[in-house]
Amino acid sequence: MDFNMKKLASDAGIFFTRAVQFTEEKFGQAEKTELDAHFENLLARADSTKNWTERILRQTEVLLQPNPSARVEEFLYEKLDRKVPSRVTNGELLAQYMAEAASELGPTTPYGKTLLMVSEAEKRLGAAERDFIHTASISFLTPLRNFLEGDWKTISKERRLLQNRRLDLDACKARLKKAKAAEAKASTVPDFQETRPRNYILSASASALWNDEVDKAEQELRVAQTEFDRQAEVTRLLLEGISSTHVNHLRCLHEFVKSQTTYYAQCYRHMLDLQKQLGRFPGTFVGTTEPASPPLSSTSPTTAAATMPVVPTVASLAPPGEAALCLEEVAPSASGTRKARVLYDYEAADSSELALLADELITVYSLPGMDPDWLIGERGNKKGKVPVTYLELLS
Repeated sequence: MDFNMKKLASDAGIFFTRAVQFTEEKFGQAEKTELDAHFENLLARADSTKNWTERILRQTEVLLQPNPSARVEEFLYEKLDRKVPSRVTNGELLAQYMAEAASELGPTTPYGKTLLMVSEAEKRLGAAERDFIHTASISFLTPLRNFLEGDWKTISKERRLLQNRRLDLDACKARLKKAKAAEAKASTVPDFQETRPRNYILSASASALWNDEVDKAEQELRVAQTEFDRQAEVTRLLLEGISSTHVNHLRCLHEFVKSQTTYYAQCYRHMLDLQKQLGRFPGTFVGTTEPASPPLSSTSPTTAAATMPVVPTVASLAPPGEAALCLEEVAPSASGTRKARVLYDYEAADSSELALLADELITVYSLPGMDPDWLIGERGNKKGKVPVTYLELLS
């Protein structure tokens, strides 16, 4: 019990000395040991790395999980060291609603069939999103979080210890300075004509006491300087390790970009497949018995004729095989032809469609009663239907 009390009293004395030194430094009443410029640069770079890592981590979490309540729930599960329950993505939830709507509204109707097709695509999008979130969390978020919860805590601990060692060193310097000033004052030889022998003896005794105090302060200063130098070297090594942290974060960033690229490529492929399915499904756009009107052309000389409702032709409603036979005999409409640039590659679903390559130029035109989402495209001797969404019409 005595040992604990002595240690407690010693720790209290050290804390009080540091507090006095820190307060005097703030008021400019005490000198402060400054670190070298390279060390200060290492500290600034470490602080900047920590701050930006926290921001990037938080914003990536928002990107992967926009729902703040869900993020709080996942955080609590992680702190309690429990497995985070599987969560349905928004795409999967939308797919479920569409499937239920199709079942209730009639899966054999054009609307119901389209709902089922879109539901399957949304389900695949939701699965791709789930894989992306899982991959990004492991390859990107986890290393950032490990740095903040591991390496940075170690650096912060050693920096606080270095700060304490510096306060102890500066306190020892201040104590030695005061002891030397008192020793110099006490060692001044008094004038025997004006000072009695008794005062001279007291002055000599005080000088001897201050000599001992100076020796003690110098010894404490040497110990404090050694501890400060040792701690400064430890902290310097940890701060220089920030370069390795940057290299690790760079590798993780490449992994994140790779996973994000894979995710968006999957989404693009799924939506492209869905668009092809919708284009091949006749009930997708022919849902009413009202006649369709052909699109207006800016180069049409007679707009009155172009705005008249036209009943769909047999060729436009024929099966793909028959339509392919009729396309060879089709002539451009009266509204004329236009040039179009292909935006994306397109693979023909059947012989009635024309395969496209990105950035190529083709000639397009529409036919009366034709689906407005499709045009007739010509490239050399080849002719076929092409989707409008894949084209950029040129003037």
